Amino acid sequence: MSNSGTPAPRIVDLSIYLENDVLSDPLPLAPKITYQGHGDTLNEFMLLYPGSKPEDFPDGEAGAAEKLEVTTHNGTHLDAPWHYHSTMDAKIGGPRRSMTIDEVPLDWCFQPGVKLDFRHFEDGYRVSAADVEAELKRIGHELNPLEIVVINTRAGERYGHDDYLNSGCGMGYEATMYLLERGIRVTGTDAWSWDPPTAFAAERFRETGDRSLIWEGHKAGRDIGYCHMEKLHNLETLPPTGFTIACFPQKVRGGSAGSTRAVAIFDPWGK
Repeated sequence: MSNSGTPAPRIVDLSIYLENDVLSDPLPLAPKITYQGHGDTLNEFMLLYPGSKPEDFPDGEAGAAEKLEVTTHNGTHLDAPWHYHSTMDAKIGGPRRSMTIDEVPLDWCFQPGVKLDFRHFEDGYRVSAADVEAELKRIGHELNPLEIVVINTRAGERYGHDDYLNSGCGMGYEATMYLLERGIRVTGTDAWSWDPPTAFAAERFRETGDRSLIWEGHKAGRDIGYCHMEKLHNLETLPPTGFTIACFPQKVRGGSAGSTRAVAIFDPWGK
């Protein structure tokens, strides 16, 4: 209950940690956090207060801080159309220059959520449009424009394990376009990538030589621009519908992505 007596909304955290000790990205891309304790920053603070000495600070402590070596794609993040290709919307009046993360409409990032449960698909499975349609029929939901659609894969339960990067299914081009053609503009996954894990996609390309398999879910943005979240968490706790997702990205000028503290919000009145 809030101080006014009105029930507070229930909020579910859908984000992973940004941390050193859990491999949530391939090693060359992994984040690095350097922690500074309260004593480590004394010299910096004394420069801000000329003439000060360590003993001038309460208990000899300045302020704790962290130095980050990250990409905009570390941790839970929202990818902008610019990440996938230099142009977008070829099938809806374009092509035109792709939006960067600071240009993504904020109303895209606060919308009713829909969860598709694909945990039963094996690692590397390439989700089809028929799979999406079947799951929507199973949960009894018809998509509405701008709803945020998230896919719950087996990868969610493998976060923190060595096989996380290659776990779960991924969305193929046709599955992605099925959503975009119905007005969806933000999607998300609890896997490392929106596409099938790269090791599986690369093997399919090697076997077939089919260039359309390369980053096919991402490249759907060439035809209809959209955003997706990667490395979500706790999707297994969500029902198929009945919640709102908030996923406002960090405002990186000209950026291909921005970190987000994605959450699911449940109306206390169940509306």
